[in-house]
Amino acid sequence: MKKIIVLLIGFTLIFSCDDQLDINRDPDFLSPDQLALSVNLPTGITGIAAAQGATYAIIGGFWSQHWTQSNAANQYRVIDSYDLNTTSTIQTGAWLDMYDALLDIRNVKRNAENQENWNYFLIATVMETCASQLLTDFYGDIPYSEANDPEIFQPVFDPGDSVYDQMIADLDEALGKNLSASQGNAPGIDDLVFGGDMSAWVKFANTMKLKIFMRQTEARPSVAQSGISSMLSSNAQFLDEDAAITQFKDQANQSNPLYESDRRQLNVQTNLRASTTMYSFFESNSDARLSKYYGPGNPLDQGDFNNTDVAPASISVVNLSATTPLYFISHEESLFLQAEAALRYNNGTGAKALYDAAVIENFSKWSLDGSAHVAASGVYEYPSGGTTAEQLEAIIVQKWAASFPGNGFESYFEWLRTGYPKTSNVAQSDAGYIPGEFAYSLEGSTGGVFPQRIEYPNTELQRNGNAPTLLDIKTPIWWNQ
Repeated sequence: MKKIIVLLIGFTLIFSCDDQLDINRDPDFLSPDQLALSVNLPTGITGIAAAQGATYAIIGGFWSQHWTQSNAANQYRVIDSYDLNTTSTIQTGAWLDMYDALLDIRNVKRNAENQENWNYFLIATVMETCASQLLTDFYGDIPYSEANDPEIFQPVFDPGDSVYDQMIADLDEALGKNLSASQGNAPGIDDLVFGGDMSAWVKFANTMKLKIFMRQTEARPSVAQSGISSMLSSNAQFLDEDAAITQFKDQANQSNPLYESDRRQLNVQTNLRASTTMYSFFESNSDARLSKYYGPGNPLDQGDFNNTDVAPASISVVNLSATTPLYFISHEESLFLQAEAALRYNNGTGAKALYDAAVIENFSKWSLDGSAHVAASGVYEYPSGGTTAEQLEAIIVQKWAASFPGNGFESYFEWLRTGYPKTSNVAQSDAGYIPGEFAYSLEGSTGGVFPQRIEYPNTELQRNGNAPTLLDIKTPIWWNQ
């Protein structure tokens, strides 16, 4: 067996091996059906991680109000002011990068199916749906059924609800394969998420299904209820560990994508400043995560980047680390999803225990003990005697708090779906502002309407004749209508 050493280089993978293994070429220059699954898979995984963990994480953090743009810089003003449009270069690259990564993942899936290697088929399907849900939740209609087909240069854009249905069908197909009859090599170190543990991939697939169904609770309640109830009744197993890349190093091109793109490559350490929204929530609850998320200083109101009366040095800078894992789905996100499922579809049975475990799990990631916060009379005690709405609010608000720093897009989608955290009726400078409530950006460009989607990049609109009629940033995604 040849030894392969995997290095993270610029969010892609280079394989170092002896000369008898001719794989030191860019996989994109090899015939797709000649690519070894073990070579193609990590390239796809890291490509998805790079797109998700850099640009989409930055946008998500702004729109979830984890951070705001510094008043001493202008790198992200178009995001903080909701001015992303078809020509915004900041997200054009992310769209292209994500589909480039999906090209690798779908090639793995196609080759694995041809070889009847059901292990790789399942992994590729899970990663395909993980990336595609992020895309469709941000953009709405996306290429899915015809995407990354080398014979189709202008793929159709599938409607968002159709993409959801297809993702469930694809996951069911992959989960229905007999993994014990899988042909060919088994995944190992090339599986950067679980190291070849296929039981974990089954749980990841089930958790993706749960997430897809949960997003439809308001738009298609019967679909959500039927799908989730079926999973609960069949005792489907969900993630009990992080689905994450953890191999980052504090070295150029080998670090967490958010840190790499914002701190190292941008070469500016102070663009992202603490938003009053999350900062005030932690401060008012004496939450020790405050000092983990943010450096010394005071927060800045959301979108107040034109404020020249506040000295930049007095504003708290967001803490980022080069070695923070990249979470596709964290353990606590899985627990929060299960808690909501128990609340909605199991008469609330078990919801408190799942909620408590999720909060404690997130605290533990920061080397903190969160047990006192969820204990009786704790600031985050689950409202067992409260209304269903109050219980749901507790789950989603803590999910929001736990999505920092790289998964703010997820909590933003959940805010759009559920309305939690609540939205403030007053400015954050007002004495009546309630800590933790969302506030419309002070420099918002959308007339008081929070952003609902990202517009397609102009490159896609020009090249693909099947691109749909452009909907602006104020138009809700289908599951939020």
